[in-house]
Amino acid sequence: MAEYKLLIDGRLVDGAAVMDVLNPATEEVLARCPRGSAEQLDEAVAAAQAAFPAWMRTSIAERRALILKFADSVEVQAEDLARLLTQEQGKPLSEASAEIAYSVAFIRQLASYDLPVQLLEDNDARRVELHRRPLGVVGAIIPWNFPVLIVAFKLPFALLAGNTLVIKPAPTTPLSTLRLGQLMAGIFPAGVVNIVTDQNDLGGQLTAHPGIAKISFTGSTGTGCKVMASAASSIKRLTLELGGNDAAIVLADADPIKVAPDIFSGAFMNAGQICLAIKRVYAHSDIYDALCAELARLAEEAVVDDGLKQGAQIGPLQNKAQYEKVKALLESGRADGTIIAGGEVLDRPGYFIRPTIVRDISDGARLVDEEQFGPILPIVRFDDPEDALVRANASNMGLGGSIWSPDRQKAHDLATRLEAGTVWINKHLDFGPTMPFGGAKQSGLGVEFAQDGLHEFTQIHVINEAKRVP
Repeated sequence: MAEYKLLIDGRLVDGAAVMDVLNPATEEVLARCPRGSAEQLDEAVAAAQAAFPAWMRTSIAERRALILKFADSVEVQAEDLARLLTQEQGKPLSEASAEIAYSVAFIRQLASYDLPVQLLEDNDARRVELHRRPLGVVGAIIPWNFPVLIVAFKLPFALLAGNTLVIKPAPTTPLSTLRLGQLMAGIFPAGVVNIVTDQNDLGGQLTAHPGIAKISFTGSTGTGCKVMASAASSIKRLTLELGGNDAAIVLADADPIKVAPDIFSGAFMNAGQICLAIKRVYAHSDIYDALCAELARLAEEAVVDDGLKQGAQIGPLQNKAQYEKVKALLESGRADGTIIAGGEVLDRPGYFIRPTIVRDISDGARLVDEEQFGPILPIVRFDDPEDALVRANASNMGLGGSIWSPDRQKAHDLATRLEAGTVWINKHLDFGPTMPFGGAKQSGLGVEFAQDGLHEFTQIHVINEAKRVP
């Protein structure tokens, strides 16, 4: 088995203990992984604190150069990283390869931003400048659905702004992040980036740690609430990218045959384990039966298999806990609606569930009201688009959503009133580093990507100078 190490103060070190990492397609041990201790987390934070003064004094150009060097090193290792990602996360190799490619692209694009001094006023009375200073040590908590890509979301802006970083990967997908740590160790100065694993027992220590200035967290809304409460003890800055229950509203004039493939991919990519995936579809009665039938056909034709197998389109759920949760939601969908495709747990090792389409279901059912985060899609009928909008907005979540119609004006009108951070028209899951990304309601706090996302990693610093010298 390959060796994996924590990254603390520029050194690759063993954990205080070890833990098994399973391949979700086989339920077999993929690797023995170092498990960090509370003392090692303290060491990592102390190393980041010690590295901060020198790192913040480097120019943004110097920091950018090292971040781009890291992107280059990831690109060189892309093939090996993708294979490892499939083995520990479960997604098909094609999706894993795309995740690595997107990660490289995100790192490079985010590294291109700048933090110029803004001149707010300059008149006879005063000159007012707005500077942006780094915060200090940033704690980055990475989820198990995109363990490489979400590092690529957080690291560039944290470091570009002059902060140092402690990364905590998810305990079921630590290996690809630790492999990134091996690359980081040869690029960034000691202590600038640190990686410590755990078994879901160090999160509270990280979020409450007095040496951490900001937490950047991606994960469930429930855990996000705990992070927010823990961070309150020292008024930490927070960016929370949380759960979503994205609604796709399909109007009567949409062509079911044309829109079904995009809706299907928007719901079932990564076995539905995407915060921004379509989690519920509201379809007009005029096209309801046709859309249900076409989505069912696509679900029945999808190839479910080990992500390393040629032709696999949908892999397993990532971990046993999520597998059991989705199985329970599958049974609730069976009770509350009509399963017209899928509905089966594969009789083989691994956490496999066939893509499932549930019709004749409505609001109030668990499968509609809750975020399933798995390969099950409920299709809800509506007659009035205004009613569909009200029902879509009734959720306490508001990460994303989409409107589907060839009538662009009608779709745009509905989109402006759908309560979500990102709303698409005739597409879903289209995002990038140049577009600000953040959730409404209980789907998040703060912004990622674009200039607004970089500002989240800084402290406003105003210099207000009197022109009249006393």
